[in-house]
Amino acid sequence: MSDRAALLRGIRVWLAFFVVCLVLSGATAFPLVHEVRWAEELLRSLSVPEHLPGLSDWITRVRQGLDTADAEYPFVLYGTDWLAFAHLVIAVAFYGPYRDPVRNIWVVEFGMIACAGIIPLALICGPIRDIPFWWSLIDMSFGVFGVIPLYVVHRWIRRLAALTPDHRPALAV
Repeated sequence: MSDRAALLRGIRVWLAFFVVCLVLSGATAFPLVHEVRWAEELLRSLSVPEHLPGLSDWITRVRQGLDTADAEYPFVLYGTDWLAFAHLVIAVAFYGPYRDPVRNIWVVEFGMIACAGIIPLALICGPIRDIPFWWSLIDMSFGVFGVIPLYVVHRWIRRLAALTPDHRPALAV
């Protein structure tokens, strides 16, 4: 296998992994009310409240809030439907670099910027929304772990571009 073919294959494998994670992350926002109920039951069955009472109390609070919203203000949960939809739409955008990585490197760069943006969002909006700091750290981990495959893909696309005949680097503005 040529260097070019190996790079292209590696890029596509990492992009597929990233897209699957993005889709799963988005798809879990649709049944959020049920998932939090299941999580609370699972934590209780594993005796987590005895060992991590803060986590247990937080999940119970979230479940109560979601139950109230679901029963009295279901339109509020429409926001999580849009969150899920946004994840799915962003995942579709990664078909561009899957098909033609060199031409569509900007999508990978966009993804890296989005991953970086998770950190200030969590640090600013977390306290405003009364989210425990340790939970904001979990939220920020999505950006930290999400940027890793994108960074690898970005580096490999740059290497692929160097091996691609007729490749002209984009003009810096």
